[in-house]
Amino acid sequence: MAEDIIRGVARGTAEVPLSILELAVVGSGVSPTRALRASTELARRAEEWGYHRIWVAEHHGMPSVASSSPAVLIAHLAAATRTIRLGSGGVMLPNHAPLVVAEQFGTLHALHPGRIDLGLGRAPGTDQATARALRRNGPDADDFPEQLAELTAFLDGSFPEGHPLRKVVATPRTPESGRPPIWLLGSSGFSAQLAGVLGLPFAFAHHFSAANTLPALELYRSAFQPSAVLERPYAMIGVSAVAAETPERALSLALPGALSMLRLRRGAPQPVPTPEEARDHPYTPAERVFVEDYLSNVVLGDPGEVREGLNALRKRTEADELMVTTMVHDPEDRIRSYELLAQAYDLPRGPVG
Repeated sequence: MAEDIIRGVARGTAEVPLSILELAVVGSGVSPTRALRASTELARRAEEWGYHRIWVAEHHGMPSVASSSPAVLIAHLAAATRTIRLGSGGVMLPNHAPLVVAEQFGTLHALHPGRIDLGLGRAPGTDQATARALRRNGPDADDFPEQLAELTAFLDGSFPEGHPLRKVVATPRTPESGRPPIWLLGSSGFSAQLAGVLGLPFAFAHHFSAANTLPALELYRSAFQPSAVLERPYAMIGVSAVAAETPERALSLALPGALSMLRLRRGAPQPVPTPEEARDHPYTPAERVFVEDYLSNVVLGDPGEVREGLNALRKRTEADELMVTTMVHDPEDRIRSYELLAQAYDLPRGPVG
């Protein structure tokens, strides 16, 4: 597989490629239908504005997120666009049989050759009860390396002689155009080290595990072994960012994301509240500490401030790509934030060529 399929292109004044992690955010009073339509509009606009790729994440049981089925949403977004890369950020592999994932992404690759990424995570992406409902008596996160090897063999048709699954074929397969590149995702060191040992690209969830970012990236780079996929490491980080016309407006838009995460951590997930609901919430002292800590990891402000914040983060982490996610209540504010960021970096309009 050509390494340039994985490595992105820096455009405009950006030092590295800029991409988007889309969650199909559902705000209070916003229907999932509207949220998903906004995801489609964002994909079209992001392609026009010059972003490199859009990934969608698998989450379950979260009223604030409508991206519970990445393969379905990727298919829809890919059909609505022409050139931007689409992928999973990620598919939570322990929730699925490797053969099913191979068939889903083999189909996506056959429909949209050269545009599909397969990002894989080892967490359930939900609470324990929902995880049990998803997995039944299936594998757990400890089996991730074995599941990954099985999935890779299905995608490549590379089971060795004598393997019990040797005669099982994941269809469709397109040997003439290869297969979607596999990425490993993580928020700790396990997947970082595994990605390095296997010579795979690695995406780290800085947006909700900032304290572990530098140790995980160091572990990935130190463990990296050149492979048929990559000759040298390629690390992307996910980062929360909110851009608005003024810093005050950006803070107002970002606060609902903090309250939404607080409710999730308390076991009471709800749609993302409005800025007014978040402003008027009766926070306890402990809750205010949580909110302040959450916002400290969000790059927010006017476009210039967000650009400088992202540049500083990239320099500190030496990331090869930045994937921005924006958790705000109103879909139009989310789309506008990405537009302002594209303008801040002078991204040339039109698809990456």
